[in-house]
Amino acid sequence: MIVELGHFALILAFAVALAQAAIPLIGAHKGWRDWMLVANPMASVQFGLVAFSYAALTYAFLVSDFSVKLVVDNSHTLKPLIYKISGVWGNHEGSLLLWVLILTLFGASAAWFGGNLPASLQARVLAVQSAITAAFMAFTIFTSNPFTRLAFPPFDGTDLNPLLQDPGLAFHPPFLYLGYVGLSMAFSFAVAALIEGRVDAAWGRWVRPWTLAAWVFLTIGIATGSWWAYYELGWGGFWFWDPVENASLMPWLFAAALLHSAIVVEKRETLKSWTILLAILGFGFSLMGTFIVRSGLLTSVHAFAMDPERGVFILMILAAFMGGALTLFAIRAPVLEAKGVFATVSRESALVINNVLLAVSSFVVFIGTMWPLVAEMLFDRVLSVGPPFFNMAFTPFMVALAMVLPIGAMLPWKRGNLARTMRPLWGLAVFSVAMGALTWTLQTGHSTLVPIGLALGLWVVLGSVIDIWTRTGRGDWRARLGRITRLPRADWGKSTAHAGMGITVFAVAALVGWESEDIRVVQIGETYHYGGYDLTLTSVDRVEGPNYVSTMASIEARRDGRFIANLQPEKRFYPIAGMPTTEAAIDYRVTRDLYLTLGDPQDNGGWAVRSYIKPFANWLWFGCFLMALGGVFSLSDRRYRVAAGAGKTRTDAVPAE
Repeated sequence: MIVELGHFALILAFAVALAQAAIPLIGAHKGWRDWMLVANPMASVQFGLVAFSYAALTYAFLVSDFSVKLVVDNSHTLKPLIYKISGVWGNHEGSLLLWVLILTLFGASAAWFGGNLPASLQARVLAVQSAITAAFMAFTIFTSNPFTRLAFPPFDGTDLNPLLQDPGLAFHPPFLYLGYVGLSMAFSFAVAALIEGRVDAAWGRWVRPWTLAAWVFLTIGIATGSWWAYYELGWGGFWFWDPVENASLMPWLFAAALLHSAIVVEKRETLKSWTILLAILGFGFSLMGTFIVRSGLLTSVHAFAMDPERGVFILMILAAFMGGALTLFAIRAPVLEAKGVFATVSRESALVINNVLLAVSSFVVFIGTMWPLVAEMLFDRVLSVGPPFFNMAFTPFMVALAMVLPIGAMLPWKRGNLARTMRPLWGLAVFSVAMGALTWTLQTGHSTLVPIGLALGLWVVLGSVIDIWTRTGRGDWRARLGRITRLPRADWGKSTAHAGMGITVFAVAALVGWESEDIRVVQIGETYHYGGYDLTLTSVDRVEGPNYVSTMASIEARRDGRFIANLQPEKRFYPIAGMPTTEAAIDYRVTRDLYLTLGDPQDNGGWAVRSYIKPFANWLWFGCFLMALGGVFSLSDRRYRVAAGAGKTRTDAVPAE
């Protein structure tokens, strides 16, 4: 009964979404205030209905209701509780329902916290958001119903994909969806502004918190997914340029560009057309990512579905919203006149460079991801675009971005003096280059990747420190230290996020340039030397898990006779799913990870063991954490909360069309 109620609640929410997509728009066009205000309670009702629907599906998983087909396909009575919960979104149908839930949550949040928005703008934003929600509800109800019943329920389920039975995958998809769907709010604000024909400083301030929240969630989602791939897949890597990985990277890059561009709109009322276009493209690439994951056109270890018909439905949603928004943009672009002017050397120009580098790098990733499909369709050729292409084509843009970042952050608005801005940075530049040169001199047999990464990382990190220090003014250093604690949180957020990027740049370079790998056959009791460690395979045992059987090795690591860790790499087999997995054992340290995986048994009684030394791997996750933390700091700044300061510009009148 609860499952049927959940299904009914979803259908009722779909009806509410259709009404909300039309009534407020008509009210805003006609100037009927009552019609505009009806969007707020409708948004809350939508969220409540979808939340109940999602709770009903979760209940079916928790009680192992095997009369529901989705539960049969993705659960099992022996599965641990956390994976029963994550199993709700660990599949195509359930993840779509989570997507719809987050869509309604963002729409309801705009209703709850957008009271200072002009009534006409808020009504149009909520109407556009509801139209997006209605489209995905239709997709869920008509092609991907999660509540389908079975006439003859089995006694047990077929279990969740073993690769998804991991704590990292319990958190990765929700954060990623919060980022993907969060960009729908920026899209809704952009379309609403195009309908009104007005983009001003207040609009830039309103759209920034939504974009920043989406960017933070995407950062956390991408980082947790990368960490999961690092320790779960057993390949020893953190990024494989997989199509689905690229699908999340592209909107992240556009969100970063939009975030910086919206600052220019807010501060200087310029780059309006470009900012609107970024908002449209950012959400467009989120939809493109959904298409890649669910269409089956591109093969990926992360793919949810392999149904081309569903892919066509998503393609129709993408064409409708992107085509409509871009058409409206073409019509309205002439009225989006920029008011502010700026010199070639200014913060505005630096932010333009930032935007161009981020946007072009995203398009490079898009071309590399989609080119195999295009080549097969148009030229009947099967091609593979792998990491070498992406590394060669993508890296130069990130290098240029890192070089520009500290300078652009310190340039004044409107007109700057490059020599004056560089004055406190010259010593930092010399120091960064010197440290890179020293690293290149000391290392042997390695490429220049790490020295360049170190120099750029130091340049960005220390540049963010100098940026925050220069904001304390002049005078005695004690007085400046006192003032530094009173700086706005947005300033701290910017510096923290930039420092996180610098650390990430260095960590990626060190991890790629300095990692080492060893594979060998080891007998039980044998000790081998690798990377300065003495590694002893002490035992290999069969271990029974809750829903798997594990072959677990115990490998003792010592350095100069001192015990370091007892590592237990595994090879698991899930009988219900009939699928093996490799579980790496990792000794995490500040400057390196010792990473071990167990291979197959050999004819001579030994075991294949693969060993890696991963330098500064933890710095990668720490850098991503700092970037996300910087976004949280900025979000907590009262000046940048949703609709902050909107009271001074509030108007309920609809501008002339």
